[in-house]
Amino acid sequence: MQHYAYILLAVGWFAWALPFAFAFFAQKSPRAQKIDRRARLGMVLQGVGYSILWQSKFWQTRVTDWRLALSILFFALAPLLSWTASRALGKQWRFDAGLNPDHALVRAGPYRFLRHPIYTSMLCVLLATGFLATPYPLFALAALVFLAGTEIRSGIEDRLLLSRFGDEFLAYQRHAGAYIPFVKRHR
Repeated sequence: MQHYAYILLAVGWFAWALPFAFAFFAQKSPRAQKIDRRARLGMVLQGVGYSILWQSKFWQTRVTDWRLALSILFFALAPLLSWTASRALGKQWRFDAGLNPDHALVRAGPYRFLRHPIYTSMLCVLLATGFLATPYPLFALAALVFLAGTEIRSGIEDRLLLSRFGDEFLAYQRHAGAYIPFVKRHR
């Protein structure tokens, strides 16, 4: 793999992850009133999806121009979404799927269009890394495992929000896609 590809990987991952580090260490979220720990299975699957990306001799891969261009595109979108989404969530950002006592239905920033833009940013990082460093069969497997985990997490979070906000959430769900832009399916 070319030297600039390593730099792109490092900068892309760092720029994407930085707002979550700020949110984790700087903000004190209120104690959750309700947590659904089943979403952790989704987190594990997402992590497995990411790890599959690295199960090849990626350092021997020659990056083609079109794969590099797609990687740059997705590495540009990922931090944009992670920064704006974490900022819009504010004190409601948390690691586990849960509801705060004063939980609000956030519809600002990227939440105007997506119910789970952080998962969209995670998908962008997966795609950027895959296009840059992963052979097609492993890339496809990584994407499938990641998407399975994301479906679990987003489904649990949607059910939590529905239990709190009812019809208001259903209207939002009809308006905003889950984590893939312009796809407005709901469960």
